[in-house]
Amino acid sequence: MFAIDWRRLPLMCVVALFTVSAHAVVTPQDAARLEKDLTPLGGERQGNTAGTIPGWSGGLTSPPQNYTLGGAHPDPYANDAISFAIDGSNVARFADKLSPGHIALLKKYPDMKLNVYPTRRSAAFPARTYETTRKNATTAKLADGSDVLNDAAEGFPFPLPQSGAEAIWNHKLKYRGIALSRWWNQAAPTASGQFVLARVREEFLFPYFRQGSTLSAIDNVFSYYFQSVESPARLAGNMQVVHETLNPTVSPRDVWLYNAGQRRVRRAPNVAYDNPGTASEGLRTNDMLDMFNGALDRYDWKLVGKRELFVPYNAYRADASELKPEDLVKAGHLAPQHLRYELHRVWVVEATLKTGQRHINPRRTYYLDEDSWQILVADHYDAKGKLWRVSEAHVINYYEVPMVSPTLEVHYDLLTGRYLVSGLDNQEEQLNFSLQRTPADFAPAALRTRGIQ
Repeated sequence: MFAIDWRRLPLMCVVALFTVSAHAVVTPQDAARLEKDLTPLGGERQGNTAGTIPGWSGGLTSPPQNYTLGGAHPDPYANDAISFAIDGSNVARFADKLSPGHIALLKKYPDMKLNVYPTRRSAAFPARTYETTRKNATTAKLADGSDVLNDAAEGFPFPLPQSGAEAIWNHKLKYRGIALSRWWNQAAPTASGQFVLARVREEFLFPYFRQGSTLSAIDNVFSYYFQSVESPARLAGNMQVVHETLNPTVSPRDVWLYNAGQRRVRRAPNVAYDNPGTASEGLRTNDMLDMFNGALDRYDWKLVGKRELFVPYNAYRADASELKPEDLVKAGHLAPQHLRYELHRVWVVEATLKTGQRHINPRRTYYLDEDSWQILVADHYDAKGKLWRVSEAHVINYYEVPMVSPTLEVHYDLLTGRYLVSGLDNQEEQLNFSLQRTPADFAPAALRTRGIQ
């Protein structure tokens, strides 16, 4: 059965749980729910009884009329007014619908607030993704005694998850297009709000999502990643390539680094887990990028259930082309007037460090959107069990695809009063989903060639 923490039940909104045994097979009858009372990805089609969460009617499947391909993303909900704001003065009133991390942030920063807007279930993905997800529902499985994925292709592997690990695999394999490039500029302001912008360009290739792809055909690598730091000067020219594997027990993540000063490529064995992320000033571990990435093997993953939570969503205001980094990046936290929060149902997954394993965060809690499987909020705890860091993914529907992905990612450190924000691309070229790349473009030799150029 789902592992439900009954002590937390008064704070939980456990909704329509698919209660099957941890090793049971999802039957065709079960999977048929994805075309009836559940969405194609396993969310609930109906709204909540209070009427504060509407039903899902397909999400945003086409751009607004004022959208230009390759340009900024106009806000389809620009006329929505703020319903109410949550801050330190009224946080107790809404505590049952806030994560511990958000409660801690609102108590720590008197000028921080969550502006809550009407809930818009905008999440949508291509029809092909829905089709392959339905097929995966009855075939995908994790190998006995491990977190290794088998018998899935193209779509989300577990729309009817039976474990925390399955839910996290949905996040890891959420549809993001075949290949794309983006600017993922980041800032790590001091406690007083001063920062130097790091301009970071990224490219991705996802062979897993190619039509007709199978796990055997992609040779264990489900994504390729290239990163180039353009500024500041002390980091400019440094690059890396990552091959992300499906089965880390067969082949762990492969990483190669190009050092501009040395003009050489070297293999890097430790760009994973809790090692510091690029230009993060120690405010983000490598496995915090995209809220969670990498191997699942250091944690036990518990699927707690569902609850209603105020989460960042439809962050088109923060993505506006007229904003500059200094408009968003303020002392202690992002400028609240540019952020949008909504009430959504989320899956709750608890990650607890396995005996004998090491990580600076022995415990983490992840909150995954029921409509996209994107992790929207994460709470990270230290070795003493105290809340340490809080992560947010401010997502939009890239309706030209369509798909849901963060436009901003923020990691707050409650101890130092600092934070790291990534995705500050408002003044940059927008995401390019027409990028043409092959695995050869992500080979170590290609990294060396890029460095010489």
